[in-house]
Amino acid sequence: MKTLIAYSSKTGNTKKVAESILKAFPKGEISDIKDIDNLDYDLIIVGTWIDKGTADAKALKFIETIKEKKIAYFFTLGAYPNSDHANDCIKNIDKLFLDNKNTLIGNFHCQGAIDPKLISWMSELPAENPLSASKGNVQRWKEAAKHPDEKDFENAYNYFKMLV
Repeated sequence: MKTLIAYSSKTGNTKKVAESILKAFPKGEISDIKDIDNLDYDLIIVGTWIDKGTADAKALKFIETIKEKKIAYFFTLGAYPNSDHANDCIKNIDKLFLDNKNTLIGNFHCQGAIDPKLISWMSELPAENPLSASKGNVQRWKEAAKHPDEKDFENAYNYFKMLV
């Protein structure tokens, strides 16, 4: 099966997960989304980081070009993987692919470190802002900084190995 793993990565988290997934596809190809000009593959696996509850802008633009293909995707996010926010991201990204009549065969996600510039910006927000440096948010930021870790990479590999 001719497989492409295409990713968009801001801090390197999503790229690392993509590299782990590639191990499940010995003849697969991997590329940054910005370098892809051919979608002639049996399976396209798209990786993105989460921005405002969906794929980042570069990934959104790429996803718009994928039509009537067999698709899987993965993402990294600063929120906890079992959070309502993560579930909302899945719904939003599913819709992007399904609206283009793609066949969606699966998805994977894990926590990833948050861009330090974003943490700095959120730290300056007023306390009443839900994104501010509240005790809970700071705890989540610290936990996110540990990810993706070796267990996340192993889980990504195993998920995609079993998927096909």
